[in-house]
Amino acid sequence: MEINKLLLTFAICRLIVTVGLTVDPAELLRLGVDGQLSVDPSDVEIASVDFGLLSRAEPMAVLHPASAEDIARLVRSAYNSATGFTVSARGHGHSINGQAQTSSGVVIEMSRRRSRGSQLGFGNPNPPQVSVKEMHADVWGGELWIDVLRSTLEYGLAPKSWTDYLYLSVGGTLSNAGISGQAFNHGPQISNVHELDVVTGKGEILTCSEDENSELFHAVLGGLGQFGIITRARISLEPAPQRVRWIRVLYSSFSSFARDQEYLISLYGNPPTQKFDYVEGFVIVEEGLINNWRSSFFSPRNPVKISSIAADGGVLYCLEITKNYHQSNVDTIDQEVESLLKKLNFIPSSVFTTDLPYVDFLDRVHDAELKLRSKGLWDVPHPWLNLFVPKSRIADFDKGVFKGILDNKTSGPILIYPMNTNNLRRCNELMVIKQELTGLLILLVIKLIINEAAFSLRDPL
Repeated sequence: MEINKLLLTFAICRLIVTVGLTVDPAELLRLGVDGQLSVDPSDVEIASVDFGLLSRAEPMAVLHPASAEDIARLVRSAYNSATGFTVSARGHGHSINGQAQTSSGVVIEMSRRRSRGSQLGFGNPNPPQVSVKEMHADVWGGELWIDVLRSTLEYGLAPKSWTDYLYLSVGGTLSNAGISGQAFNHGPQISNVHELDVVTGKGEILTCSEDENSELFHAVLGGLGQFGIITRARISLEPAPQRVRWIRVLYSSFSSFARDQEYLISLYGNPPTQKFDYVEGFVIVEEGLINNWRSSFFSPRNPVKISSIAADGGVLYCLEITKNYHQSNVDTIDQEVESLLKKLNFIPSSVFTTDLPYVDFLDRVHDAELKLRSKGLWDVPHPWLNLFVPKSRIADFDKGVFKGILDNKTSGPILIYPMNTNNLRRCNELMVIKQELTGLLILLVIKLIINEAAFSLRDPL
């Protein structure tokens, strides 16, 4: 511990000399945290970058907290400091534009998986606490959703709403919204939270919910980290399905594709047997896309070619839907799926189906990550653009972007999420086009909004 204090003092004094930092080293040394305040070069390097790899900001130290009180002590120190210093919370580092970075300040490493201090016996907050009776789980803000899932599955339960990628922190996605194909049914992840513990900008630890400190509760959820640091979230749970029927069908007409997506999400209030559990889709503007890593669902022995189907403007649209089920109702799943599919207007010969365990479906993108890592294509720049497109303009967007600007010039996925605005009341992420450039890879995520009122979500909290 004394060696760490000496290293920390040396690092701060070096910053004072080189960049004119005005922080008194004693301020940080007096914190008395139970975790670890680290200046280890490997910790500092990890905290200097994020998934976007578009910016770099080197902190003077990294805090591996052992509790919410450690975080509160640090924030109070910054708030009460005569000179001040910056503090930033970092989950699994999947910010795009440096949101979790701070130059010459302190980064709080919230995720235990990335915490070197945790390996040394520091920074190990409580694991998820599951209440079967109340159907909720209390989880640390830095917990990854994949670990939340594994913990709740031990009780036969699971969170209701997800993101496509599970190696994200709870506090991170709740600070944005948390949207995937289940959101039309359950709302985004921020609509499935009962209670939060938050460290405010003054270093106070406050519990908030719909009934207690409600203004803070609504500000923090989807607040992009501007109103406090989430240290605990009480997440709503439901009985976990055992298996998933995963279906993809193709369209050559965008109007038919959009109409069917709209119809499917209009069924959200129906009994479980009369609706799908997940509705997404993607656009195919290039031959290789449908058989690439993101679409490995299709058999490589039977590749799908745009040229083999009469695509409108050289573009195809794929509807991606799932039906959750248990072994106890496996005999009826075929009938339920067929009843729903017969009301859709996809190309009849284009039905691709697979069955897999529920966990494997939720964690499907991680398999793609491992493939990209093996090819050296993961740790590359990832600029993203997120927008909402209203129903009234989505056809224009198809014509101008899918069939115009892109014009067979991208080999990356273009994802489309249909959303009900009644499930987006607390979603303040201004998203629908999600654009990622990885070398020549472009990712556009279009979240199709079914009601013009969605644009009222532009108002800041």
